[in-house]
Amino acid sequence: MNRELGCYLLAGASDDPRKIIDEVRAAEELNLGTAFLSERFDVKEAVTLSGAAGAASERIRIATAATNHNTRHPMVTAAYATTMHRLTRGRFMLGLGRGGAHAFAAWNLPPVTTAQLEDFAGLVRRLWRGETVRDHDGPAGRYTRLRLDPRFNETIPLGLVAFGPQTLALGGRVFDEVVLHTYFTDETVARSVRIVKEAAERAGRDPASVRVWSCYATIGDHIPEPRRLRATAGRLATYLQMYGDLLVSTNRWDPVVLTRFRADPVVAGIRGAIDAVATDDQLAHIAELLPGEWLSAAAQGSAHQCAAGVRAQLSAGADAVIMHGATPTELAPVVAAYRADAAG
Repeated sequence: MNRELGCYLLAGASDDPRKIIDEVRAAEELNLGTAFLSERFDVKEAVTLSGAAGAASERIRIATAATNHNTRHPMVTAAYATTMHRLTRGRFMLGLGRGGAHAFAAWNLPPVTTAQLEDFAGLVRRLWRGETVRDHDGPAGRYTRLRLDPRFNETIPLGLVAFGPQTLALGGRVFDEVVLHTYFTDETVARSVRIVKEAAERAGRDPASVRVWSCYATIGDHIPEPRRLRATAGRLATYLQMYGDLLVSTNRWDPVVLTRFRADPVVAGIRGAIDAVATDDQLAHIAELLPGEWLSAAAQGSAHQCAAGVRAQLSAGADAVIMHGATPTELAPVVAAYRADAAG
């Protein structure tokens, strides 16, 4: 098993959640270490999907990357993670993230803060140890009494999807694993890993004990061109729709390009996530708006070129790589090339 390799199940937009069963089995056949699930509030609700993936697999780890702690009560999330932990015989990781502040505001939910994430991590770990939490009043909320089962003594990994320096440092200080964002440049990956590891060391933890995942779009030439376009330009454009300022500033890209992108009438006229609803013609137009430098923060080309790109992420400092944007079946040639290159 390649513990340092992972993939997403139902990557991007999906209208058929049942595909997760075939995808997790294909990922397991590839001997990937971890299958990740992202959450969209349509037909990609994380609790249901992770249960299906856990039941349909035997060896591969199942991880959320990410769900949001503020969309469920702490008791629900803690019980969900414990159920998954036992269902999979210890193959589950609960991965959290900040989510979208605009969506939360529309749903009358508070935005997720660093302090809330740290407080919440402490709460669920106490519940997993069988503790009774009384009169808690902290950033994650006020609770009179929380308890799952006093017999519990569960060790369940906690992951954090991190973007900015404060969240990265929190990951190093408190969490077991950190997942970086897609379309990070090599320099951004190296800088992000450094922030995580240094924060772990300051907190008295072994930096090597906090595993940092590069989330690396891996879209080989063997994938049909319309699908490649949606998984590369379409996916990057969707990120720019949602939190373009943060991605551009983190990568130290030119913000003028983002301004032009947003002002483009095709972009402005699309209602919904670009990777989900844009036509092929719209995607071709949008691809012309994105600099090659921005799109190059991904593995593209032949299977061996993609495999070399994955290895380069490890050389940049990441401990492991999520090959993002492609199905496990689409990743099979890349994984074969990765192993062949290692053997040769």
